[in-house]
Amino acid sequence: MVFYEDFSRVYDQVMDQELYEQWLDFTKRHLPKETKSVFELACGSGALSVRLAQEGYKVTGLDISEEMLTLASKKARQAGYQLDFTAGDMRELSGLGKFDAVTCYSDSLCYLENLDELQATFDGVFEILNEGGTFIFDVHSTYQVDEVFPNYSYHENAEDFAFLWDSFAGEVPHSIVHELSFFIQGSDGKFTRKDEVHEERTYPIDDYLARLATAGFKEAMVCADFTDEAPSEESARWFFVCKK
Repeated sequence: MVFYEDFSRVYDQVMDQELYEQWLDFTKRHLPKETKSVFELACGSGALSVRLAQEGYKVTGLDISEEMLTLASKKARQAGYQLDFTAGDMRELSGLGKFDAVTCYSDSLCYLENLDELQATFDGVFEILNEGGTFIFDVHSTYQVDEVFPNYSYHENAEDFAFLWDSFAGEVPHSIVHELSFFIQGSDGKFTRKDEVHEERTYPIDDYLARLATAGFKEAMVCADFTDEAPSEESARWFFVCKK
């Protein structure tokens, strides 16, 4: 667990914190004023969950990693909030209650292996949303995955950690493989290495819209790159705002 805390600290340093503010701003713009409860899918270490709670929402977070949820609970307590974090799989949301809104950011849906898993997630989100509720999520655009990510390389060095990120085209259409290596310095001065492989895939916008319609969503607006503007051919991130 000590290492995971170090890993989370490094992740927060590597991750642009301004992105969380942009996700928060986008959420606030597109949730109806009467929204009270928000269910955050793939909440990770709770950076956005805490921000949502600070805005007055009743927040429930779900993540598949119990270690990250432990860190999320710690982060919430440090901010003065007792939030409800649940370990679970976004493909199996039945029985988790009802909420006014569901969010799923940081391209978390791109980690699902295929359209069937995406459909299962959309179906589950529809089930846990109150009537008239809002579902907001983002995914990588096909342009980002096909043109920007392949052969991308980012290396960062600091006194107490190093981070290596290299990306390669995946085997299926619109997919990418990220190879990540972290070198983290412990209290004894020694560095520990952690390697991870992240595989993501996305789909054309029409595929997402078709699956949302199958799940039962009445309408879905598509925006790009944290704005309220429609996507262009070179948009990096698509945002979907869906109504039950």
